[in-house]
Amino acid sequence: MRRKTRNFMLGNVGIGSNYPVSIQSMCNTATSDAVATLAQLRQLANAGCQISRVSVDKDEDITALYRITAESPLPLVADIQFNAEMALKAVDAGCAAIRLNPGIVRDENMLKSIARKVISANIPIRVGANAGSLPRQEIERKIQNGIPREDAIAEELCHAAYRQCQTLEQYGVHNIKVALKCSDVRVTVKACRRFAGMTGYPLHLGLTEAGTPQRGTVKSAAALGGLLLDGIGDTMRISLTASPVEEVFAAIKILEACGIRDALPEIVSCPSCGRTEIDLFGLTCDIENIIQEFKASGKRTGLKKIAVMGCPVNGPGEARDADLGISGTKNGELIIFRNGTVIRKATRDEALQFFISELEK
Repeated sequence: MRRKTRNFMLGNVGIGSNYPVSIQSMCNTATSDAVATLAQLRQLANAGCQISRVSVDKDEDITALYRITAESPLPLVADIQFNAEMALKAVDAGCAAIRLNPGIVRDENMLKSIARKVISANIPIRVGANAGSLPRQEIERKIQNGIPREDAIAEELCHAAYRQCQTLEQYGVHNIKVALKCSDVRVTVKACRRFAGMTGYPLHLGLTEAGTPQRGTVKSAAALGGLLLDGIGDTMRISLTASPVEEVFAAIKILEACGIRDALPEIVSCPSCGRTEIDLFGLTCDIENIIQEFKASGKRTGLKKIAVMGCPVNGPGEARDADLGISGTKNGELIIFRNGTVIRKATRDEALQFFISELEK
């Protein structure tokens, strides 16, 4: 059951429990470089991203934003950190939302000005609380009073975000989504569950500083997967030390694994064993890349499940429910099967071309 939240629009993307969980990333180009930023935004859109943040720190960024927002295939969230006045200028430049960190933007007069601006433009604010910008003395006080460190940080994340939400509400801003982030999986999960029980604000899920693609994806799957399966989460970003496009692919895979988004087709592959006489890993990667490019082009297929197996034991046998499958044989050749029935033998190149033709059908 999906947690019920407020609902509103961020550009052309619906936010909240009435809409599907959306995927977000963040450009790592200099925002002042409009050409590079727009190129990356197009890559993100082709990969399946729906919302992107851009850093906005200086007037050169604002100048470029006018062109970027006009040509971007995605609605943009202006990430405001060091200079709160940039939020006002980013709204004028056409950004679809503003991201504020309650640990940094604390000036009440500036918050009032930002509130008036976003209300006039009818755009939402994302309140993003990070563990790194919390008041350390309050966390230490809680720990000295016997509260475990994880719980103390989770509580402060909730309090920091809630305080700014209430302040914005007083100024008339109601379209608010909230992010509670830490690099620690357990702290993030505890904070999100706690906040979900406190409020009806849509939640943006993610770990901050999750790490490299392998480590960051595993950590993010552990944190976000549990929350999503509990019905918590309305937008998400997988923060990786990698290309932003990799973040989008990881997010899609997590949503598919949780059953929140249909894979269409789902790809299953065996772990390999001593009976395998083909390059199973390379073959599986080729199939995944073919399907990824197929989806990126905007195409859809009627195939629901594809199996890539190392030997006949796991091929037409265990994977008989696959709409289409490929398997190695005892002599290193490949067989192609449909619903457990072998339909042809093929070389590697022939098999890949056959898969492409079946997808096109």
